[in-house]
Amino acid sequence: MGWTLHGDGRRILPGEVVEPEERLSWPRTIGIGMQHVIAMFGATLLVPTITGFPVNTTLLFSGLGTMLFLLMTRNRLPSYLGSSFAFIAPLTATQADGIAVQLGGIVVTGAALACVGFIVKAAGKRVIDAVMPPAVTGAIVALIGLNLAPTAAENFQSQPWVAGVTLLAILVATVAGRGMVARLGILIGVIIGWVFAALTGAIGPEAAEHIREAAWIGVPQFHTPEFRLSAVLVTLPVIIVLIAENVGHVKAVSQMTGRNLDGLAGDALLADGLATTVAGLSGGSGTTTYAENVGVMAATRVYSTAAYWVAALTAVALAFIPKFGALIFTIPSGVLGGATLVLYGLIGMLGIRIWQDNRVDFNNPVNLTAAATALIAGIGNLTLSVGPVELEGIAWGSIGIIVGYPILKWLYVHVGEGGAAVFSRR
Repeated sequence: MGWTLHGDGRRILPGEVVEPEERLSWPRTIGIGMQHVIAMFGATLLVPTITGFPVNTTLLFSGLGTMLFLLMTRNRLPSYLGSSFAFIAPLTATQADGIAVQLGGIVVTGAALACVGFIVKAAGKRVIDAVMPPAVTGAIVALIGLNLAPTAAENFQSQPWVAGVTLLAILVATVAGRGMVARLGILIGVIIGWVFAALTGAIGPEAAEHIREAAWIGVPQFHTPEFRLSAVLVTLPVIIVLIAENVGHVKAVSQMTGRNLDGLAGDALLADGLATTVAGLSGGSGTTTYAENVGVMAATRVYSTAAYWVAALTAVALAFIPKFGALIFTIPSGVLGGATLVLYGLIGMLGIRIWQDNRVDFNNPVNLTAAATALIAGIGNLTLSVGPVELEGIAWGSIGIIVGYPILKWLYVHVGEGGAAVFSRR
């Protein structure tokens, strides 16, 4: 598991990126890895906090799942597997049934995702090309980032001064900074915002008490799943979001690194499916590729998988240190708001960059209407129920464009103006 040193290990020249198989010097790689930990930590721990799952167990299996993902993608696809927000709705709906029943739904969903991964691996890249052309993948990547915009705005508004200082620090460090200051802009901004919040009283005294009460060393709680059909049926539709997020992640990293990584889509789906299954078998929440960490890569231009190994190992170690988790929970909402305002926006812009670099023609009404509808469904977080199952904006936007795009294309070619043009040329 070796990485070649990028240049002198200290600098990234203009126009260059640190490739997945490269790394900076180890102190710098560890710094980037810590930034990935900060990026994923709040969201990864928020899911178990909302759903009642054990926090340390979820953190443990996010780290182990990331290691599994990196191994199965042969260190070619940088990604962190954090706890998936898509599981919040079904886990909340089945909360009265107990954690064992909830875990049963996670296990089945993970196994189903792994099966999809096997199919994609067997059929090859053409499945992705057929189902998710650039017009579709750009929309999905964009809506994944923009769907999170209300969360960033809500956190920002909760403590506008703290959020403003955090945002300003990130922007100045990233744009005006040089070398590792620019690379670690998000981490620097979070620390500055955190310190500002502490100095201005934005962190309550109960935070210090919570840290004092937390143990230094603790073993995560483990649970055994119980399979109940009703819970499985409520949880299984999450697979739609997981497929969209994984494929969107592959496309986003392909775009950022200038490499065609479509051949790894099957491995990514398989790895995330197995990671979710393993987590569900032991008491952790389901996992997915993390958009927050895509934002970090976009900001730093460092795609080294070595940094993700640092992040994964750190997550596993921290799973056994409850006091650190208590410390991270003292990060004020305003700091998260300032940081995510940048991160989520970067993800949305990656989708637009996919359209731009692939010259997607928005004079074509198929591309225009399909993307427009999907984006509004995602940004507005369109939430509708199908029987007992509630699906939110990412699911509806992804389903809508994946299913609707080929239908609209067929109508345009065979019925609409496109068909008339084709007929006249004949």
